Amino acid sequence: MSSFDDRERAEEARYALDQETQFKVVARRNKLLGLWAAELMGLDAATAEAYAKTVVIADLEEAGDADVIRKVLADFGAAGVTQTEAAIEEQLARLTPVAREQVMNDIKG
Repeated sequence: MSSFDDRERAEEARYALDQETQFKVVARRNKLLGLWAAELMGLDAATAEAYAKTVVIADLEEAGDADVIRKVLADFGAAGVTQTEAAIEEQLARLTPVAREQVMNDIKG
């Protein structure tokens, strides 16, 4: 029975680590999206970093990416930047592997 319990604990630990890693990847991706959006809005470096954090925080409102897309789209509108929801979704898709690589490099190193 002990062997089964050990395997079960190992699987639970692996699942928890996978979930934590996925959370970090999404947060990093959202930060990168915020930096991209800040650049398009013409924000300076310090303001861009602060803005990127607000994008990360916006993702905590609901499950999925809709809250982040909605925030960035509204901020673009307020700043007079013309971008579509589809363009933001494409940028999210482009940034996901970049964020995953960055997070994995952080974990390794």
